[in-house]
Amino acid sequence: MRCRLLLLATALTFGACAPPAPRNTGVYLLVDTSGTYNKQVTKAEQIILFALSRLQPSDSIAVARIDTGSFTEKNIIAKATFDDRPSTANQQKRAFASRVEKFIDQSTPAPFTDITGGLLQAIEFLNEKHPGHKEILIFSDMKEDLAKGYVRDIPLDFKGFDVVALNVSKLRADNFDPREYLTRLDAWRTKVEKGGGHWRVINDLDRLDGLL
Repeated sequence: MRCRLLLLATALTFGACAPPAPRNTGVYLLVDTSGTYNKQVTKAEQIILFALSRLQPSDSIAVARIDTGSFTEKNIIAKATFDDRPSTANQQKRAFASRVEKFIDQSTPAPFTDITGGLLQAIEFLNEKHPGHKEILIFSDMKEDLAKGYVRDIPLDFKGFDVVALNVSKLRADNFDPREYLTRLDAWRTKVEKGGGHWRVINDLDRLDGLL
């Protein structure tokens, strides 16, 4: 009995010394710029501004474009970890919004769509930030089209991640056979959930309250 009490006291002591779990948020937004979907990027700005309005000091955010090969630092349009001081954080948010606006104005269509590469970059970025809550937003029709030589048939570790597909517009082929649209979304849901993450789709951009 005495040994049990000693073990319990030791466990409580170590538990009291454990650092508190982080409570900040990390967001990574992937913007599809391929083909005709590039015409939709102005809607992405609405989502980015909404995210900025919800994020707090110490939170992190990055916006990256999905193009031919998305697993590189050059795909990141803007990134920031907001200062603890609200006034400085607000300045950072304004600068961030300005960089995004410039990207939206100058965006050109990409020939391919490396969604998996973008997700790899998002996972790597958010894991390095160690936020308490990790959310990946994908603004895309979710149709992956890889350039020759790109291999993306790999498992992804989504443990601790919320993955949200936004504005998943239907392709011309989907209008002829809606099963293609449903199959495409189900394949991504399976990929995310198999990797331990949580998946959802939001197509009504006027109802973003569930984000963040």
